[in-house]
Amino acid sequence: MHLTADPIRIEELIAAVSAPEHGGLALFLGTVRDHDAGRDVTRLEYSAYGDMAEAECGRIVREATARWAARVAVSHRIGTLAIGEIAVAVAAAAAHRAEAFDACRYVIEELKRRVPIWKLETYADGTEAWVDPTALEGVIPVRQGGAS
Repeated sequence: MHLTADPIRIEELIAAVSAPEHGGLALFLGTVRDHDAGRDVTRLEYSAYGDMAEAECGRIVREATARWAARVAVSHRIGTLAIGEIAVAVAAAAAHRAEAFDACRYVIEELKRRVPIWKLETYADGTEAWVDPTALEGVIPVRQGGAS
C-alpha cells in the first residue's frame, strides 16, 4: 500500500500496523493546503515514477521496521487533489510511543527526500509550477496565467 490514485483510507493503514503487542501508534497525515510560499493554491497534481517510487517506499518501510521494531504502512496519492484532501499518510506502531513516533517521522522525512514523486501546484492566478526545493524560489514555473 504505497502509491494510490484513490482517496487514502486511514482505517486501512491503522489496521495494517495494529497488533496486541503494540502500545503506541503514530499517524502522520499530509493534506493539501490552500497556500504555498505566499501564493494561493487551488489544487495539486502528484505524479511519480511508479516502479521506482514503490521500490523506494518499500526500502524505507523496511529500514524503519528494522530500526525500531515497528510495523509501518505508508500511502501517497497520485493524480489531482483538491484543497483539504489527504496527500500522504504514514502509520507506525510499536511497543512504545517513542518508537512509533520515531519510525513515523523517519518514514515521512525519507519519503519526501528519496522517493520520486513530483508535485505540480496550480495557483489562483492560473499559473502552475513544479515544486522543487532546490530551485530558485522553490518552484519551476510551467504555465503563466492571466489575461491573454
